[in-house]
Amino acid sequence: MLEWVTIAINGISLSLFLGMIWILVGTFVAFLPMRLQYPPGIILLIAAPFLLGLLAYEHGPWIFFAGLFAFVSMFRNPLIYFYRKWRGLPWDGPG
Repeated sequence: MLEWVTIAINGISLSLFLGMIWILVGTFVAFLPMRLQYPPGIILLIAAPFLLGLLAYEHGPWIFFAGLFAFVSMFRNPLIYFYRKWRGLPWDGPG
């Protein structure tokens, strides 16, 4: 069923391959103007927990925590914004 994935990846697990694609897309999105970053950024933000779960399932907790650290590092401002919004605290912007 997923033979093409095995051929395309050439020995790398599916979760690591998808993680590399996620990183490349995230890097590309970072180069876009700020007004164009929101739609793909939200998609990346939503996809990250599923990808991290797949990483944890295939490679264990240490790879999961490394991926979680990278995710929080890349999305720290949106995560802080949503945290403050859910808590009812004011948001002064990044920085």
